[in-house]
Amino acid sequence: MTKNIGRADKIVRIIAGITALALGIYLKSWWGVIGIIPLLTAFISWCPAYSVFGVSTCGTSCGCGSSTCETTK
Repeated sequence: MTKNIGRADKIVRIIAGITALALGIYLKSWWGVIGIIPLLTAFISWCPAYSVFGVSTCGTSCGCGSSTCETTK
């Protein structure tokens, strides 16, 4: 798996995931479980949908904060 999620994208995914989980708990709805998806993709720095469409927010200078980040061309 080549990392394809940059630092800003990761932060947005973490915020969105926590918000979805919190809303699910607050509203007592199973829909909050969807928040696990952006959290998981943020923590592994890889998005399967980005891979399918050839998207990478990691950038050529590797803004993901990892020294081992591989960018897709």
